[in-house]
Amino acid sequence: MGRSLANSAIAHGDKVCAVGRQLEDTHQSMQGWYPGQESCYQGTLCDIRMRESVDAVFEKTLKRFGDIDVIAICHGYGVIGACEDQNEWEIRNQFETNFMGTLNIIHSSLPYFRGRDDGRYLIFSSTSGALGVPGLGPYCATKYAVEGLVESMLYEVDQFNIKLTLVIAGHMRRDDRVQPPSPGLMRPESANGAHTASGKKYQHFRVLRPSPPYSSPDSPASHAQRMLQWIGDNQPTSAVKAAELCWQLGHCSYPPLRMLLGTFAVESIRDRLKSIIEEIEDWKELHFPPIEGMEGVDEDSKEKEDEQEQEENDEAFVSARPAANGASRHRDEEAATTFY
Repeated sequence: MGRSLANSAIAHGDKVCAVGRQLEDTHQSMQGWYPGQESCYQGTLCDIRMRESVDAVFEKTLKRFGDIDVIAICHGYGVIGACEDQNEWEIRNQFETNFMGTLNIIHSSLPYFRGRDDGRYLIFSSTSGALGVPGLGPYCATKYAVEGLVESMLYEVDQFNIKLTLVIAGHMRRDDRVQPPSPGLMRPESANGAHTASGKKYQHFRVLRPSPPYSSPDSPASHAQRMLQWIGDNQPTSAVKAAELCWQLGHCSYPPLRMLLGTFAVESIRDRLKSIIEEIEDWKELHFPPIEGMEGVDEDSKEKEDEQEQEENDEAFVSARPAANGASRHRDEEAATTFY
């Protein structure tokens, strides 16, 4: 998505500073992404886990282009494996990359945007930031954290005309023809028997060798791995068209807080929110009792009690009136009916 968004921006004549992936790109390879576009393109690398590295790239971009209007934060990686199988290093590194990396970029650029009273962030999240996925527990936790951070910041920076949008992408087809071919191999790692996922098979995920309790074919922790293997290039949502939409979001005057991309994202998150609402309704009667002396009723219960009391008072009033004859009683009933 990052490469596709860079292609879209370049095609529209924007100036772009692209930050590559450390395990796949080099400073030399980054310079050759857009031959003949040197005047509007800059390629570099940085370690987003380190604030100093992010600051250096930000200052370098300002020096080169003189201004920055939109920052698209679309880095991240995950580890496929049961929560119990992921060691402390794996978990911390996912948080350092996905959450702290996002926060480092915001901390580095926010004073600049605030000073110019204008700025735009496109922060790429995931459906994993809205629903739990077996086998991706720590990764989902990092995306949940990013969602909470952005939703809180939205209220803090709106006064400075700074807009934030969470781009929540479902499964994307990597149909960008400019995307360099990937070897599609799995390279063994020494730590915890992990493998680096590359190519179209696992994209930006690493796969852990499962421990015996989680190695059965029907283990929920293997769900994410099977899902990515099955999806392959069968995703119906185009990364190229999604990138074009994200470019338009960067120029939208009143962007949404969340933009869902793909039917998988829309349907899965909608179903999850529906299940939460249903669960709340099913269990709301067992809410924790109030402190003694502070008992009260909610507005709905009070309104129902008031209506019932009013009905009882009206019925008592009609019954208590003397009826001289049947016609008089009939008029009383008509008056009472009209009153209700």
